This record gives sequence, C-alpha cells and structure tokens, in this order.
Amino acid sequence: MGRQECAVPLHPPLPRPQLHPVQRRSESVRQAGRRWTLATLAIPAVVVLAVVPAARAAQPYDGKTITIIVGYKPGGGYDRTARLLARHLPKHIPGKPTIIVQNMPGANSIVAANHVYNLARPDGLTIGTFNRNLPLAQLTRVEGVRFDITKFAWIGSAASESTILTLHSDLPYKTLDDLRKAEKPIVIGTTGPGANTHDFPLLLKELLGFNFKIVSGYSSSADIMLAVERKEVDGRAGSYTSLRPFIDRGLVRPVVRARATEPGIEKLPVDEDLATAPRAKAIMALRSGPEIVGRPYVMPPGTPDALVKIVREAFVRVARDPELVDEATRAKMEIEYVSDVEALKIIREVLGQPRDVVDEFSKYIKFGD
Repeated sequence: MGRQECAVPLHPPLPRPQLHPVQRRSESVRQAGRRWTLATLAIPAVVVLAVVPAARAAQPYDGKTITIIVGYKPGGGYDRTARLLARHLPKHIPGKPTIIVQNMPGANSIVAANHVYNLARPDGLTIGTFNRNLPLAQLTRVEGVRFDITKFAWIGSAASESTILTLHSDLPYKTLDDLRKAEKPIVIGTTGPGANTHDFPLLLKELLGFNFKIVSGYSSSADIMLAVERKEVDGRAGSYTSLRPFIDRGLVRPVVRARATEPGIEKLPVDEDLATAPRAKAIMALRSGPEIVGRPYVMPPGTPDALVKIVREAFVRVARDPELVDEATRAKMEIEYVSDVEALKIIREVLGQPRDVVDEFSKYIKFGD
C-alpha cells in the first residue's frame, strides 16, 4: 500500500501567547514542562504497545507448529522429501515454526487427501503431500475420493519426477525383447493400483506384452526395495529420484522409462515410443501427465491467502537453500520447485481429457489399497 498523507497534526496546536505576572508565568512554565515531559515519556510506551501486536501479526507462525501429512508410511520417496523439507523450511518462514511430519497411509494416499480436504483446519498449520496420480483418481471417479483436487490451496510441487522400471542386477535379461520372451513371469512388486509403482509396469505388461507378474500390497516403496534385496521380487518401478541410490549401489538397473526424463536416464527407451497402437500411446501419455507435479504440496481449502503465500514463498527459497541442496545431493535426491500455477495447469489438462480416452484408460488403471 502506498504511503498516505496524515490528516491529523503530529502535535497539538500551540496556545496563543498571553502575558502573565512573572511568578504565575514561571508556575505555568513548570506545569507545562511537567505535562510535556509526561507526554514525551508516554510516547515510547504507546509505540511499544502498538509495535508488539503489529510484529506478531507480521509473523503469524511465531511459536506455532506446522504438520506435514504424508499419504504413505515412513521410508518412501514422499516421506523422505517431506522430512527433508521439514528440516530446512522453518528458517524460511517468518517466526521459524516447528515443522513435524505425520504419516497417514491408505488407499494410495486418498485417505490423507480426504483428511486434508475435509477435516484439517484451514488455519495454515496443515500441509498435505500425496500421490501425484490423484488427479487420475478424480478423473476416473474412483470410489472414496472426497475432494476436488483443483480446490486445495496449492503450494506447488517439490519436484518433477521421471518414472522408470528397474530390475535386480543379477537377472539375465539384456533386451526389451527378453522381457517379452521370459520363460517365467518377472515379478514386479508394487504398492497397489493408482501408484506409479503399479500402473507403469501394468501398462508395460498389458500394452507392450512384457511377461510380468504384478504383486501389489506393499505399504511403501521402501518395503518393495527390501523385497528386491531379498529376491522376493525381481524388480520395482518408481521415480528415478527414489530409485537412484539403489541404481548407484548396483542393486538394480534401469530398463525403461516414461516420457519425462532427467540427467542419467535420457537414453533409456520410452514406453510410448515402444507402443505402435494410437490407443496404447494415448493411455501411456495420460498416465505420464501428472509426473511434472512429482511431489505435490497443498493446504486445506479456505486457508487464508496470506498464509498460503508465506508458505509458498518459503518453498521457493528452500529449493535454493545451499544446506538443503547439499543434504539432498548427499542423499541422491532432487528438489525442484514447481509453482502452484504450473501444477494446476497440468492437473486441469489431465482432468480435461475426452471421455472416450478416459474410459479406455479406466480399463487398465484402477485405484485401490
């Protein structure tokens, strides 16, 4: 707001001078001196009393605790990202609030999204992060969805993600054709329908003919990786960010990716390029759509714009924070802020797909526990 001229005089108008006897005049001067001294002494107290509430109003997060609700159990990519942010965000929010992480798994994070949308108070103290594919759950009218994804108070995304499929490094398969001609099914562990760990390999199986057996029900991507290490399953799909540490360790090797790419996986074959039928290409493209919004972060609908703005600006700053970048690099994680505007643009494009494409897509992609 621009500066406004003050219509009230800064001081009371001085009285018109009058002549008095010397003694009376001296008494008047002493009285006046006392009055002005008291008035002058009172000014700092008034200023302090006025400034303290103003300072508190300018720092609404002073002494507060913000909770980040994660739609999966501890250990997976969404959880690791949330905990990384929780360690570094406070110093970028005026008032330096405490930030804690609460895990709320269920229905591939539909439970968490429903909670943030319907039950969390819009007081600026709740942030939600959930499955990037929830726009697809809304699009396909999944039972249990109790939110409109466009009506959250969007902060943005903490990363864009590239989905890849990895297989245990000990497996003998060298080419994509080997995956089609495998003598026995290659077992892929997943968290369940509606997650990229599940949907990406499912489409490779159904539309490209890969000989996969999809085993769902793992409660987090971390549990799937444990199963890979134990050789209970042969491989896992997921974001490159989550899988990169295991690739670098030599536990798994990347085989194929979706359309989004990152340095290090540019040369992997792309699922859509392997498909020949236009129908298959369209289904794969729709599944890939939300990947730009790789790690979505929102607040409950109705959260005051001023509070959303504070948190949104903190996300912008923390993504460039050298301490966070250093920790993320050491953990082989990527933090890249995607604005609320860009995230909502992508989501609305996904939600605006023609019904015939959606119906075809729904034959393959389901959400579930």
